[in-house]
Formats: sequence, structure tokens, C-alpha cells
Amino acid sequence: MSSSSNSSNVTLEKIVSLCKRRGFVFQSAEIYSGLNGVYDFGPLGAQLKQNIKNIWTKDMRTGQEDVIFMDGAILGAQAVWQASGHAENFSDPLVDCQNCNKRFRANDINLEKPCPSCGIKKWTDVRQFKLMFETNLGAVSDSTNIAYLRPETAQTIFINFKNILTSSRVKIPFGIAQIGKAFRNEITPKQFLFRMREFEQMELEFFCKEENATNFFETWINKRMNFYKEIGLDMSKIRTRDHESDELAHYSNSCTDIEYNFPFGWKELEGIAYRTNFDLTQHTKFSGKDLAVYDDEKKESYIPHVIECSVGVDRLFLTILFDAYTEDSIDGETRTSLRLHPKIAPITAAILPLSKKLSENAIKIYHDLKQKDVRVQFDESGSIGKRYRRQDEIGTPACFTFDFDSVDDKQVTVRDRDTLKQERISIDQIENYIKNILNK
Repeated sequence: MSSSSNSSNVTLEKIVSLCKRRGFVFQSAEIYSGLNGVYDFGPLGAQLKQNIKNIWTKDMRTGQEDVIFMDGAILGAQAVWQASGHAENFSDPLVDCQNCNKRFRANDINLEKPCPSCGIKKWTDVRQFKLMFETNLGAVSDSTNIAYLRPETAQTIFINFKNILTSSRVKIPFGIAQIGKAFRNEITPKQFLFRMREFEQMELEFFCKEENATNFFETWINKRMNFYKEIGLDMSKIRTRDHESDELAHYSNSCTDIEYNFPFGWKELEGIAYRTNFDLTQHTKFSGKDLAVYDDEKKESYIPHVIECSVGVDRLFLTILFDAYTEDSIDGETRTSLRLHPKIAPITAAILPLSKKLSENAIKIYHDLKQKDVRVQFDESGSIGKRYRRQDEIGTPACFTFDFDSVDDKQVTVRDRDTLKQERISIDQIENYIKNILNK
């Protein structure tokens, strides 16, 4: 029998261990002692990330607001980042301990206290550390060939704004969305996937008239909160927090963070920012190209204002694991499970022959579901109890067991991950059962 579940005892260490053990996430270059702040996603992790991106994409495309997609380059010209203000402003305060030479973000520690690493209070002066990765294009390395790995995906949207506007059948107000890699040379990457040097962003830049910007700002805050509810996050662990004036980025008029209550405290999950028309104005100024649009009603040109929604795929991935991680007791033994929303779970269903003697029959069901694009796994190794535990730990919502009676009655036993309820259903009803749990 199962006792009540408990998700309050989840720790970062448990998540890291599960991710490696079950093939979600690995330290990049682990066989060479690892690359700090960089991670590789294994088979289950890659599928979970893809599911997250698919759901976000669908949510963006099915709303009332007109949203189209693009895919911009990772390398960015130096001029782009000078115009955006990143070359001058995109930095973090840095200090070093002069005793042990450990490096810290100045706003992460108390400089009035000793170094948390060695216990000696001997700090350098605070200085600004550039967060962008710089590289050179071509054979000659000089100042004329400098380029940057983009620290955000937004600028590729802004510099393509006019191209997209003139080549697509869209009118203000509309949004341009993008999913892609970004890079930040973090001083101290930490908390696993929470702060990384290479990460993936899902961003929307929504263009509108200035007089409508405040309303759209509120609209997108509400839409993004609804998104997290729909993917099954515990909304008691979600809140919004408005930025104080001294927190705002150089391009932002106002910003609201959607925060999640992680084991290490309330932290940003997504930022919704009113960027005004700063970016398009800057690129108009620096490039000399007119990025204004013409208002047919007012018979005048204007530069649109922008509402931005930005969430890290990897940070949302981590949030989902924290939120889904559950430990309960079954017959005196601790069971670990990921109570993932069925639409997000990397494996939707598992086919388990009760005995290897039944594998030939059971694998036909597996192949049939695969051909119907179901994310399904076949597992015939170990006791049925151990196989259930493996599927619970990777978040599989339903397991279908093919037993000796199945040969004659053409039925299987389906077990629910969360309730542990088991019921007998016809083999030809498996597909409908899966569709039903996906539509919950």
C-alpha cells in the first residue's frame, strides 16, 4: 500500500542525482573533469526539453494575439551589441578573495564578512566583469573582426523586424517569437541548470503602439501565468514580483518577474518586460536604417513599443523537475516519482511483458504505438515491481502490463503512476486511454 506523497523534501542534490542516473542531464565533458556551467542532455532530458518547447510554441501560436516565429543567428556583429547597450552595460560586479583567489559575484556575498571559501577577509575592489563571450571572425584577429555569441535572442528579432514586417502578412500589434541558444560568461555558474554559461531561451517580442503597451503588458503577464497553470506547476509556488526602479535593465520601463519557490528560495522563472521602443530606436540610430512603421489612421510614422516575455528552457526544465519530484512509501519502501504532466513527460507509456516469454506478443503493441507517434518505452528486464519504479522515476504516466491472461483475453493491466490504481482494459483501447490522459 502507498502512503501520502511528499514533495517538500526535494533537494538540488536529489535532482542532480536523478538526472544523471536516469539519463536526463550530464555534466559536459565529464570524462575530462567537466566544463563548469555547461551541461549535456541525455535521451530523456532531450525529449523533455523538446516537449517543453513544443508546448510553449503551441501556446504562442494559438492565442488571440498574432505571433510568428523566426530563427536567428547565434553569432552577432559587434555593432549590434554596441547599439543595444550590451557592450557597455552587460556586466556583473566581480570581486576576488586575495587569500584563496576564489572569484565571486559581488551581489552574491557580504563584503563585510570573511570569504566563504577560506574564512579570510581580504577582498579586491569591486569591478565590472563583461558577460558576453567575444570571438573573432575570419583569419585575422583584430578589432575589426570582433563578434559576440549572443547573450540573448531578442536582438536578432529586433534587427530583423523590418524584414519580417515587409515579407509577412502581419500588422501592428503582433509578436515575433524565437527559441534558441544564448551564452553568458557567468562569474559563478551555480545551482545546476539554474545559472548556466550556455543555455536556451524562449522569447517573445510583442510590438504595439505606445498607447496600448500598458494593457498588453498586463495581458502577457496573465497569459504567462496561465501557461504555468496549464503545464501542471503547483501555483502555490508561483508568484509575480514587480521590479524596483533600481533593478530595471537599461532598456526597460517596467518589468515583472514570474518567480518560483525553489528549495533555495524564490527566484526568477520568467521575466515580462516593457522595453519601450528603446531597441528599435537604437538600431535605427546606429544602422542608419529606418525601422519605423506607418500609421494609416494618423498618417504618420512611429517606432513600435515592445513587450518581452523571456524564459529559459533549461531553467523551466529544472523547475518542472523540482515541482514534479515526489517521494512516498509503498509497503515500507520509499518510492521516487516524477509527477510530470502527461504532455511533458518524456515517456508517455511503457509496455511491460510480465515474463520474457511474453515479449514477442507485447513488443507488437510497442511497435504499433511507436508508429502512431506515441512516446513509448519497452521494458522486459527485472521484476515487474522494479520496472514500475524505473518508470515512476522518469515520470511515465501509465504502464501497460501484458501477462499470461493477455494472450487469450486480449487485455492488459494499466497502472496509473500517481494513484497506483490498476485496471484491466482491452488492447485495442490502449491508444484511446493514452489520448485521454494527454487531454486531461
